[in-house]
Amino acid sequence: MSSPQAAQELALLLRAGSLTAPVTIVKQRSIEATLGVDNIDNGIKALTIGISFTLLFVAFWYRTLGIIANVALALNLVSLLGLMSLLPGAVLTLPGIAGLVLTVGMAVDTNVLIFERIKEELKRGHKVLSAIENGYKNAFSTILDANITTMITGIILYSIGYGPVKGFAIILCLGILTSMFTGVFVSKALTNLVIRENKTQLLGVKL
Repeated sequence: MSSPQAAQELALLLRAGSLTAPVTIVKQRSIEATLGVDNIDNGIKALTIGISFTLLFVAFWYRTLGIIANVALALNLVSLLGLMSLLPGAVLTLPGIAGLVLTVGMAVDTNVLIFERIKEELKRGHKVLSAIENGYKNAFSTILDANITTMITGIILYSIGYGPVKGFAIILCLGILTSMFTGVFVSKALTNLVIRENKTQLLGVKL
């Protein structure tokens, strides 16, 4: 200590926080590490069930374009897992699983916006290839604005958060990048390829 007075003050503080009665252990319990493993397993099951229902609904509702969206979504998840393996801070914990689920939602939302735009163009009387081109073009600005605002949130979480919060923010930002790439560019390329092979049907409706 710097001085006898400082030592006396510290001793006084220590005595003031002491208990007059003795402490006895009433119950003691040990928690194993399997508790975290069970949570991760349940999270992966929830992720699998959610993705399965999403894929089935998109394929049923949008038919041909829904299958293309499902392929783009699968590529999105593969790309995201590949980027996660390259970064030391991105691990598959419970926050990481939450980031994956949010990425799936954003990717599906991207495709829904595009497909609804294509439907509007078809109702206006545009031809198939023209409707696809205008649909992707008109929906891009909306998709970009939504993803930029989410990216800003992810950057803020990463800058002021710590531990699991940073892991969630990293996966969220990576998911935005991969969903933008697969949902817009890859999906558009697959759509043009499929429609050129079959120009008589789009969105399950004969043209």
